[in-house]
Amino acid sequence: MVPLLIVLLLALVLFGAGFAVKFLWLVAAVLIVAWLLGFVVRPAGHGGRRGRWYRW
Repeated sequence: MVPLLIVLLLALVLFGAGFAVKFLWLVAAVLIVAWLLGFVVRPAGHGGRRGRWYRW
């Protein structure tokens, strides 16, 4: 009984970790696309000239 519970718990943990890793890859892909779009679509800076789209 105990080995079955350990296997089920391990499967649940690995499934959760796999889902989290896939979700983080999706978030990273969205952030990279937004970052690359920031180089294409730059907002106007002070005085009408084109400025940096980031704050740092």
